[in-house]
Amino acid sequence: MLLPGAIIVFIYHYIPMGGLTMAFQKFIPIKGIWGSEWVGLRNFTYVFSLPSTMEVFWNTIYIALMKIVAGLIVPIVTALLLNEIRKAVFKRTVQTLIYLPHFLSWTILAGILIDILSPGQGIVNKVLASIGIDPIFFLGDNTWFPYTVVVSNEWKEFGFSTIVYLAALSSVDPALYESAVIDGANRWRQTWHITLPGIRPVIILLMTLSLGQVLNAGFEQIFNLYSPYVYESGDIIDTMVYRMGLEDAQYSLATAVGLLKSIVSLVLISVSYLLAYRLANYRIF
Repeated sequence: MLLPGAIIVFIYHYIPMGGLTMAFQKFIPIKGIWGSEWVGLRNFTYVFSLPSTMEVFWNTIYIALMKIVAGLIVPIVTALLLNEIRKAVFKRTVQTLIYLPHFLSWTILAGILIDILSPGQGIVNKVLASIGIDPIFFLGDNTWFPYTVVVSNEWKEFGFSTIVYLAALSSVDPALYESAVIDGANRWRQTWHITLPGIRPVIILLMTLSLGQVLNAGFEQIFNLYSPYVYESGDIIDTMVYRMGLEDAQYSLATAVGLLKSIVSLVLISVSYLLAYRLANYRIF
């Protein structure tokens, strides 16, 4: 049963690793990998000499960290609120509605967001205008774009992430709540002293594992939403690699940036699994 998946991973993830050689070459497609000139670390030196490189790395880390924080807080709060609902039909309806966007692609959602956030005809800016606030160019203003990315990503994903915490909440012993009620604890005290400690291992586990995603700010989302107007605050490593490699045909530079990102991500993932083992006793093998 594992064989088809292993074959796909081998074909699309391991075989292409031979192309990493381009990061150390002046790659010319006609000559191929074996005929291109070897330049060592020159591509890495050139990439770091570009004025936009550090800005791109900062944008990637900044957006990814905001997504990680929002991706922990919002699902936890939502799960706690859903856990308080006693009407099963209403609870299931809300769950379905909030995790439905997870199954839509960013190509579809980007079109929706572009329409509703339009500074001229978008419903959001019409509402703001009705209360005396000037229109905001959410997708074309460097101040607003990173936050728009984070909020829209959380709107898409928080419902699906909530499922994990709802599952964790179901494992909390109901007898603890009964004892708390006898002791006079209100719902807030029960949440603070029973519910949150009960799901703490899951919170710690997901928090530590998310460290490996610090350099993944979401290529598909940003690629569909950004424009040259917001390169200053919205350009990330993946979109930089895309433009270098596919638009500008600078294959060696794009490979160098991608390899650098992969190395840093490997270190972060290793650290995150070590922390997950130490803090939550989670291990893969």
